Amino acid sequence: MATLLVLGSKPAPALPPRAAIDAVACANASGFSARALGLPDPVFTVVTAVLTSGKESDEHSLRRLAGLRTGRLWHVRRPKADGGGPLARAIAAFKMRKMSVGELRRRLRALDYRYEELVSRPARFYHDLVLELCGGDPEVAGAIARKQPSTGLLAVALGLADGRFERVVMAGFDFTLTHAYGDNPLIAQRGSAVSAHAPTDVTILRRLAALRSDLWTSEPVVHARTGVPLLASDAAAGAAA
Repeated sequence: MATLLVLGSKPAPALPPRAAIDAVACANASGFSARALGLPDPVFTVVTAVLTSGKESDEHSLRRLAGLRTGRLWHVRRPKADGGGPLARAIAAFKMRKMSVGELRRRLRALDYRYEELVSRPARFYHDLVLELCGGDPEVAGAIARKQPSTGLLAVALGLADGRFERVVMAGFDFTLTHAYGDNPLIAQRGSAVSAHAPTDVTILRRLAALRSDLWTSEPVVHARTGVPLLASDAAAGAAA
């Protein structure tokens, strides 16, 4: 069974047995964790436009891409802001330039980050894919309208839609802002480690767990909160042997 591991950024991920991993997919800077764990370069990586916003919390992740490699690089465009006066529109245009695909190419080139191809799509493209995988569920649609899914969840959706794999396994997810590659400045800024994407992600994963048999997780916390079936982690398998 061809298995894709979708790796999130949380510290000390509970990985499935290495023999069960045929390929890896990453989100934002989780490729740093993949390399540190001795995993192969990802076949695809998903990054959001805010990665090049210039904010310290985003620079914190962007810097960790230095020297990494991926196959396809999926870029999630920032939606255009409508309305406002001339000053508001000028500020919005400046932000759009900082978070454009052209700026991403420039920053990644400076970091010696290599990819085979870059595919940039509007956020709506990814949201529609998630909704399609969830059977058009209105609860999922409402959750996405309130807060978009995390980048990691978008990587899961792309993995499920990729015809090369019969099983997708989530590892390195815990619905928080923690990162394996350092302290995320957003945690101190917000006074909480809980991700704002968590309610949307949990809603989507519960629906996927009810509809599909090809999505698994090796993270007990993901299993407990969403019902996604639990695949024994490498550490658990070793302890049981």
